[in-house]
Amino acid sequence: MSAWAADSDGIAGAPSADGGVDQSRSRYSYQMDPGQVVSDEYLVQNTGTTAQSVTVYATDAFNAGDGAFSLLDGGVSPQDVGRWVTFDNGAAQITATLEPGASQVIPFTVTTPADASPGDHAGGIVVSALSPSGQISLDRRVAIRLYVRVKGELQAGLTISSIASSYQAELNPFSGTTALTVTLNNTGNVALGATTVSRVRGIFGIPLSTTSREEIPEMLPGSTRTLTMTVPGVGPWVYLNAQINLSATIDAQAINPGVLPTASRETDLIVVPWGALIILLLAGLAWFMVRLTRRRGTQRAAAWIEYSEAEARRKAREE
Repeated sequence: MSAWAADSDGIAGAPSADGGVDQSRSRYSYQMDPGQVVSDEYLVQNTGTTAQSVTVYATDAFNAGDGAFSLLDGGVSPQDVGRWVTFDNGAAQITATLEPGASQVIPFTVTTPADASPGDHAGGIVVSALSPSGQISLDRRVAIRLYVRVKGELQAGLTISSIASSYQAELNPFSGTTALTVTLNNTGNVALGATTVSRVRGIFGIPLSTTSREEIPEMLPGSTRTLTMTVPGVGPWVYLNAQINLSATIDAQAINPGVLPTASRETDLIVVPWGALIILLLAGLAWFMVRLTRRRGTQRAAAWIEYSEAEARRKAREE
């Protein structure tokens, strides 16, 4: 996988080594002591057809509402790892002008404060280019993720703080979908993703579904995310016990924090099987109509036989 993060309008950035692209990295990841200083390089390139004035700076990361890894807007001052990155002469940003096809290596340093809290601090190294677009200027940004793990006591914590379930029937009266809405909290100081496995059981623990597996993208320390997972092929068997099991994961390029947490929650749901009840009602009505029809047929046959015998006796007397 290439380390480049590119913008289709003409700028690109990548971790650098020996003046070129460091293909072994797609992100910056450091493990540092409080007060430690690390030096590194960022390579920017103008991939467009006109000269570009670019600005390189660092900022903080956060999880957006959909769980995506996001960076602060350009006008928002970073308060965490984005403040730890400096360029030439301790500047918070650096500007360069690049001709078409030209590239430049931008040295930078990361300095962790002496009182930096242990655990993961996430941000990004950004290259920004302003281009005129009608009456406004368009800010095109390309970023490389930046992670600093400050040494100290690590707490890898990922919990399921709430769970709720609902049921959606289908045209097939013996099948439907159970939806589980869960809230996940990263309660520790390590960035974690997760693998979740959901299933539905009935009374006495009888399995009513296959397992449904879903991968949860990385959640940064302190973040919360609410999402809905579905378990298909569940019949409306009155009592449904929906369960979810979670196992925390880490990115392939992340520093291993040690033992990863697991969690599980379940919730009960009562479902009225209206479709099955209607079928049973119709079946009962059909059975009743068949019985009634047969009874009436038997009565008519008996009446006809009685009539025929009476006629035969009458004709015999007349003769």
